Amino acid sequence: MDSRPAPDTDPRVIGQRVRQLRQSRGVSLSELARRAGIGKATLSGVETGTRNPTLETLWAITAQLGVPIGAILDAPPEPRNVRGTAVEAALLELFEDDDVTYELYRLRVPPGITQSSPAHLAGATEHVTVFSGVLAAGPPHAPLTAGPGEHISWRSDVPHIYHATGTDVVHATLLMRYPARL
Repeated sequence: MDSRPAPDTDPRVIGQRVRQLRQSRGVSLSELARRAGIGKATLSGVETGTRNPTLETLWAITAQLGVPIGAILDAPPEPRNVRGTAVEAALLELFEDDDVTYELYRLRVPPGITQSSPAHLAGATEHVTVFSGVLAAGPPHAPLTAGPGEHISWRSDVPHIYHATGTDVVHATLLMRYPARL
């Protein structure tokens, strides 16, 4: 199955931001690739802007850098579309407080495909409100299910999935909550 490119943001801009974050933390390219569970060549391609990474790859990288994914994407007001294996998301708003960062996304999840997302930053949580369709999401061994008008949430500092059950496309919002970096 082919993954589509993740962001509308210029891959060179994402690469520069990833490289700056990695270097500011004193982490080598090899070490970050190992921690994120991706190939060194893939990470190098992301940093040079020659690869258009998937959503899963960006989440794996940013989790290991200890930042929300919004730190490497363009900030609103223009919603920025990001795509994973199954999830299509638009970053609508980024909120920052002293102790926490929130990212608000509009989600679209077509039926028939399961997206496996890597663990995010330690202490991160996801909060989904479904508007149409039925969504199964959360830990792969015990996903939660929500239909129209329902809300689910889980700790997302562990691997988790997204899957539209049935035949309808899921339309929902996702609020990502990241604690302040220690």
